[in-house]
Amino acid sequence: MQQDIDTLERELTDAVQAAADRDALEAVRVQALGRQGRVTQLLKGLGAMAPDERRAAGQALNQVKGRLAEAIEVRRDALEHLEIADRLARESLDVTLPIRPEAEGRIHPVSQVMEEIFQICADMGLEIAEGPDIEDDFHNFTALNIPPEHPARQMHDTFYMERGEGEAEAMLLRTHTSPVQIRTMLAGPPPYRIVVPGRTYRCDSDQTHTPMFHQLEGLVIDEATHMGHLKGTLEAFCQAFFEVDEVKMRFRPSHFPFTEPSAEVDIGCSREGGRLLIGEGEDWMEILGCGMVHPKVLEACGVDSERYQGFAWGMGIDRLAMLKYGIPDLRAFFDCDLRWLRHYGFVPLDMPTLAGGLSR
Repeated sequence: MQQDIDTLERELTDAVQAAADRDALEAVRVQALGRQGRVTQLLKGLGAMAPDERRAAGQALNQVKGRLAEAIEVRRDALEHLEIADRLARESLDVTLPIRPEAEGRIHPVSQVMEEIFQICADMGLEIAEGPDIEDDFHNFTALNIPPEHPARQMHDTFYMERGEGEAEAMLLRTHTSPVQIRTMLAGPPPYRIVVPGRTYRCDSDQTHTPMFHQLEGLVIDEATHMGHLKGTLEAFCQAFFEVDEVKMRFRPSHFPFTEPSAEVDIGCSREGGRLLIGEGEDWMEILGCGMVHPKVLEACGVDSERYQGFAWGMGIDRLAMLKYGIPDLRAFFDCDLRWLRHYGFVPLDMPTLAGGLSR
């Protein structure tokens, strides 16, 4: 009987050690110690033995049962450690390896161009000023020498809002960024040297116009500024923005209610071979409007027009982006098409600088 028990223990112990995973080990445990297990069946047969034989066999079987249970527990712990080690090996990352290219975001051309403009204007000593998108009639029109009967109000195609209870006049979505010039001059005394970026709104939509677009205006007011400074500033700006050594410019007489004299600025370009080249060629392209600030605008803001004078200019940021980066349709700027953004967008960390190059 003892020889049979020893043989059984060796067989079951070998099966425990040979179990490849926890499922196989559980099957061995059931085979050995389950209700119908081989050790359990021998224990059930002790009742048919003589007392002395039953006592010796029972003691031996209980010892075998305890050693098998201990061996099974040790093997279970070992298998758990092996599984964890295998999982760590399969799921580990080698941080020294080059990363796999993943989907990345892109900077919108409008945001990129604004950053380029800020770099240029900061180098010129101009500060950024901002104001609200919702304006009143005074800041958007009256203070800018645009009286109620002025035809410029029709030209702007203004979005008026519903008049609120107790409001004397209806508010509106600003039609240009010029109201920020008014707010700046009302906030404190001259001199003023600012640029004003922001969204503007007009009821217009086609290939080169959208109901919402981005503008940038500049304002310089002090005691000595004149038209020559305006020309020099715009020439330096265009050379830096379009990244050309020379740029042909011409100033055509024009009319704006808030400047006198007023001018529209054209730059030389070439359209040969289906390409638009800025700064060379015999063609001309209008890019902005400018002029000396009208004395009535200064007086409306409490600035002495006999002592102070200055210039202002305004341009469309979206249009500048179209010209510089060859984008044919303004409406695509606001379509939220990821394919378009991947094509025309910019790498987020490739920030424009004058030293390193704006567009790179």
